[in-house]
Amino acid sequence: MNWINNVVRPKIRSFLNKKETPDNLWVKCPVSGEMVFYKDLEANQWVVPGSGHHMRIKGRDRLASFFDGGVYEEISMPEVAHDPLKFRDTKRYSDRLRDNRNKTGMEDAVLAGEGHVLGHKIVACVQDFDFMGGSLGMAAGEAIITAMDQALAHKLPFVMFAASGGARMQEGVLSLMQLPRTTVAVQRLREAHLPYIVVLTNPTTGGVTASYAMLGDVQIAEPGALIGFAGARVIEQTIREKLPEGFQRSKYLHEHGMLDMVVHRHNLRDIIGSLVGILTKQPMSEQFASKPPKPGLGSDAEDPSTDVSGDDDLLIAPPEAAHAE
Repeated sequence: MNWINNVVRPKIRSFLNKKETPDNLWVKCPVSGEMVFYKDLEANQWVVPGSGHHMRIKGRDRLASFFDGGVYEEISMPEVAHDPLKFRDTKRYSDRLRDNRNKTGMEDAVLAGEGHVLGHKIVACVQDFDFMGGSLGMAAGEAIITAMDQALAHKLPFVMFAASGGARMQEGVLSLMQLPRTTVAVQRLREAHLPYIVVLTNPTTGGVTASYAMLGDVQIAEPGALIGFAGARVIEQTIREKLPEGFQRSKYLHEHGMLDMVVHRHNLRDIIGSLVGILTKQPMSEQFASKPPKPGLGSDAEDPSTDVSGDDDLLIAPPEAAHAE
């Protein structure tokens, strides 16, 4: 572990980029219009208490809430060419990268860490949508492959939290090359008989959906997540038909067999920890051994009142979500 790169620099960067949050800051739920206090929303893992709407969560916040005690070792990533094509549209690509790094405190859209979930040691990788829409470029592709290689080297299960608008146009074909590269890395995990679990969050689209995001041994999604390759409007213009309501949302995809589960964010850690124990045939330590969360009604991001009681065996949500209106 490089102490300077992995500890000192991130702390300095987070200190310099730290933003003061006003005590009176409120966030409006895009579904119900409910006003939620910022700190309450943050403490609830960015899930609106009333409607159950899953808002976007930052990469480091995701890892901290996922690993036991919020403790994990961040995996250092290799450097790649930052602007290989010297791309420029209304703004230089190098300037866009600098602005996003200053805004997020991240080098690129992907973070990875190694830690424990319910006592099981795993490697988890997160795409942060705040960094250029979680787009897949050379740096992001290299980060995912590096994290998978670490899982291979240590013989650990791998969990991928996908959130992306697709390939990064500023890197052209070099971005598209990350699709087969990451697919090959997934195949290496499979050949080593290591579990690969994918969690699709809102949104997961484009080339990411066409590669590693749909290759998991278990496919999980958060409620209301938008998942697809092309946009609904493009599809409608192509086939000249009106798409069904809720098309490309996690509930619809689960009903049509593209997903194994739709799981509330509060229960992801318990569900994934249990799956890892089953897939690796490792008993859960007594510290975490408890009854699994009870199935309940999940909240659909498009229509919170939608009845999903027929999916109680797979759609997992906290008990209070069943009574949310």
